[in-house]
Amino acid sequence: MEEKLLYATGKRKTAIARVRLIPGDGKFIINNKTLEDYFRRETSKMVVKQPLELTNTKGKYDIYINVNGGGMSSQAGAIKHGISKALLEANADLRGILKNAGFLTRDSRIKERKKYGQRKARAKFQFSKR
Repeated sequence: MEEKLLYATGKRKTAIARVRLIPGDGKFIINNKTLEDYFRRETSKMVVKQPLELTNTKGKYDIYINVNGGGMSSQAGAIKHGISKALLEANADLRGILKNAGFLTRDSRIKERKKYGQRKARAKFQFSKR
């Protein structure tokens, strides 16, 4: 069972990450770039690695990721969600650990639409009495 390819899709806001886990030595390839080249901020790199560190599977899988949409922080969250779902596919016993950490919950908060007659979703145009 351990030899097969594990696949999952992670989402956050408008970012979608397609994650493939293959047993290997722990390399990350994100949109044909390394983790260090793709994410500049340390916090984003840390977020991506969280599910592996939590489940003690760091260095056991090569991870290939295609991600698009959203910003860098949103993409990191989508990758985290995808890796968590793929690890769950590999080992169902990890469900409790990942669920308690909140890694299996999709962050569905998206930008609220702009309404007509208003400046933004909730901000109104400045009112002038005179």
